[in-house]
Amino acid sequence: MDYLDQLESEAIHIMREVAGQFERPALLFSGGKDSITLVHLARKAFRPGKFPFPLVHIDTGHNFQEALDFRDWLADSLGERLIVRYVEDTIRTRKLKEPTGRNATRNGLQTFTLLDTIEEFEFDACIGGARRDEEKARAKERVFSVRDEFGSWDPKRQRPELWNLYNGRIHKGENVRVFPISNWTELDVWNYIRRENIALPSLYFAHDRELLLRDGKLMATAGNVIQQEADDERVTRRVRFRTVGDISCTAASESDADSLDEVIAEIQATRVSERGETRMDDQLSEAAMEDRKKGGYF
Repeated sequence: MDYLDQLESEAIHIMREVAGQFERPALLFSGGKDSITLVHLARKAFRPGKFPFPLVHIDTGHNFQEALDFRDWLADSLGERLIVRYVEDTIRTRKLKEPTGRNATRNGLQTFTLLDTIEEFEFDACIGGARRDEEKARAKERVFSVRDEFGSWDPKRQRPELWNLYNGRIHKGENVRVFPISNWTELDVWNYIRRENIALPSLYFAHDRELLLRDGKLMATAGNVIQQEADDERVTRRVRFRTVGDISCTAASESDADSLDEVIAEIQATRVSERGETRMDDQLSEAAMEDRKKGGYF
């Protein structure tokens, strides 16, 4: 087997472990490249049967429309159940204070909606597309990541995973976040997408777009999520998005890569992870991601 076969085999094994060990798993699906790859792997793991879990999206209300359209199209074409829960509803029912100010984002509030969704459907495992190469907090998280009854992650309370053996035993109220492609890199994902001919939203490829240049970052103007301020400059650039997250905290990268081969060549030359380059929410502090995970984040 080549290395992509090995990564695929490991991911399929992990997904089948989830199906075998848990009663009510779910696959967190946003319409981004990593979750799309997970869906493709689930097809290989469980077809011709139905998936043993629904697809779940926590929608901030500030997502890229291209990603939402792709999400709906893929779920419909597969005939799989898609559950969508909205951060805006959580803000209203929980009477949460929505962040305001220059770089305000609802991204952190997704945690409340996710935990409410886990409680609503009694999910005991949530499969996600996080990878170790993305960010240092994710680099030290296990494939089976146990969360307590409050959804919190304790880095000191992780289980050994020797010889690809995964321990999914949990107490009532706890749940596990599972990361089948944790050992993949961004380049691995793109090489796999090319090999498997996996469709993606157009956002991942170079296109001309009107943007706001803010603090050196190119921010999308879609949906008027980001309000222009005096020192912002409105520009038109040829860009693509390395990640597809909340519009309020996801920057574009200048690029002419409009094909899979060109995207892969571009990634081979880069020395900064996609979250490090484009995700504003990870740059709030040195421990921004770890702090969010301890609070219940994906």
